[in-house]
Amino acid sequence: MHNTTGISANDALARLKEGNERYINAGYNSGDISPAIREKTWKEGQNPYAVIVTCSDSRVIPESIFMAGIGELFVIRVAGNVMDSHQLGSIEYAAQHLGCRLAVVLGHTHCGAVDAAINHDPEGYIKFITDEIRLAIQDETDSYKASCLNIRRSIAVIEESLNIRQEEKNGLKVLGAIYHIEDGRVEFL
Repeated sequence: MHNTTGISANDALARLKEGNERYINAGYNSGDISPAIREKTWKEGQNPYAVIVTCSDSRVIPESIFMAGIGELFVIRVAGNVMDSHQLGSIEYAAQHLGCRLAVVLGHTHCGAVDAAINHDPEGYIKFITDEIRLAIQDETDSYKASCLNIRRSIAVIEESLNIRQEEKNGLKVLGAIYHIEDGRVEFL
């Protein structure tokens, strides 16, 4: 793992894109998960180069998708990659205390939460997630377009945060991306 304190948003984005290119054709993850890196991050702390807000879907593994190892990505997972105060606080922490200059909202194709918002009326706590997605997608029924709208809504919620707006002045960049589970490709929006 390289020391990534202070890495620019553009450099972080380039690392994500390069990692995804390696992932598309890889048979294994080349990210550093060695005992040495576990000891280093335990003793020296973490230096993630990017924040990834993504879905809890078990097929979406940011560390693999971007070929990253221990301490390289600050990952926030929630079904449907929706935003609330918990996710916003986590992004603020990564930007203010860990020096991350890039936050990516990573949605994905064939998202069960988006499908539930389009085609079902769930009850219980799932309804909090689908209601948030419905705010984003309105009447959209195409699942790919709906996923993209949902990503854009999460970005808007992030950018409306006063503290995150201040971090943007300090160089934080917030982007959207969609992971294509059928082929492993990440499309930055």
